[in-house]
Amino acid sequence: MIGQKRKRTVKVLISILLCSVLLCLLTLAAAAAGDVAGAVEQTWESARGQIQQVVNRVVFPFIDLVLAVLFFVKIATAYLDYRKRGQFEWTGPAILLATLVFSLTCPLYIWQIIGF
Repeated sequence: MIGQKRKRTVKVLISILLCSVLLCLLTLAAAAAGDVAGAVEQTWESARGQIQQVVNRVVFPFIDLVLAVLFFVKIATAYLDYRKRGQFEWTGPAILLATLVFSLTCPLYIWQIIGF
């Protein structure tokens, strides 16, 4: 019984000692890095234009394409429902059209909102 407690205590003390040594080593590496915030800001400033171009030329057109396809599919399914039931449901196509218009015009004003 006493031997098991002693082994457990030794294991806990070794774990604490190992964590303390590891913490000290990592703290020294972080302190030696210098002005990390300045390096991150400089990198962000140089990459900001590239990010904006990629988002304008790739991300927004992809979102527009997906929304346009969904809009036309929704129009088709709403028409088929109209032929079956006699009532045209405007909610789905109207929401998709509004999001499509929002997505199409988004590159014109989103960068001022974000602060680019």
